[in-house]
Amino acid sequence: MMRGIHVPLVTPFDAAGEVAVEAVEKLAHRVLDDGAAGLVALGTTGEVAALDPAERARVVEVCARVCAERRALLTVGVTGNDTRSTARALRELPEGVGAALVTVPYFLRPGERGVVAHFEALAEETPVPLVIYHIPYRTGQTVGAATLRRVGAHPMVAGVKYAAGGIDQDAVELLADPPAGFDVLGGDDVFVSPLLAMGASGGILASAHLSTRSFADLVDAWHAGDAARASALGHRLARLSAALFTAPNPTVLKGVLHAEGLIPTPAVRLPLVEADPATVTAVRECFT
Repeated sequence: MMRGIHVPLVTPFDAAGEVAVEAVEKLAHRVLDDGAAGLVALGTTGEVAALDPAERARVVEVCARVCAERRALLTVGVTGNDTRSTARALRELPEGVGAALVTVPYFLRPGERGVVAHFEALAEETPVPLVIYHIPYRTGQTVGAATLRRVGAHPMVAGVKYAAGGIDQDAVELLADPPAGFDVLGGDDVFVSPLLAMGASGGILASAHLSTRSFADLVDAWHAGDAARASALGHRLARLSAALFTAPNPTVLKGVLHAEGLIPTPAVRLPLVEADPATVTAVRECFT
């Protein structure tokens, strides 16, 4: 279900600070034209915490329309660190959403038993398949391979966005024996190539706003067993990703997209601040 590259879209803002809806639509079409398998709306890259409910609804509406037109998968980020409010948000997802990206409960550190109970409860109520977002350096909660296998065995859990900050032992163990129908997706952009080499299905990658076709080709090359081509692509794209994350995401990415004429401003909302122009220039040199 989740094979390939899924792009977690930025939320562009216009000169007045409002969501630039037309730019969202154009950016969505562009990455799909260039080989993305799907879009992710309302992720961290989309500054979801800084959007009000009406803005979130507009972003999802635009992305759903584009994905329906293009027959692409739309995944929507669902935030919340308690089970009841997260379940309610899942039940309220609009038509056109194909999957939900749900973070391991953050800050509370409920333990792995709590993580299992949380996702099993959500899986019984969600109208769309769930993708677990495992990012322990933000949530404070580690989740081992055995726990991910147990939760991933549920038919309504489609996969995991794996962003553990590197290739750890749990990634090795999970990819060696994943549940049937459970996709492991790279979530740390710099490390996506080695994860693909180990059997990951694809990635949810902010970097894939840029050089989208190359990221799609990277997935295809590893899946086809073309290690020489995949390795060369992976090294080049890792340099691009590392440069994009030299400042908080999506500040550098928005600076580059604006410099390329793809979004109307590089604006981000506080507490984020715009990236230094020299950093933006350095990133542009990585892919031009």
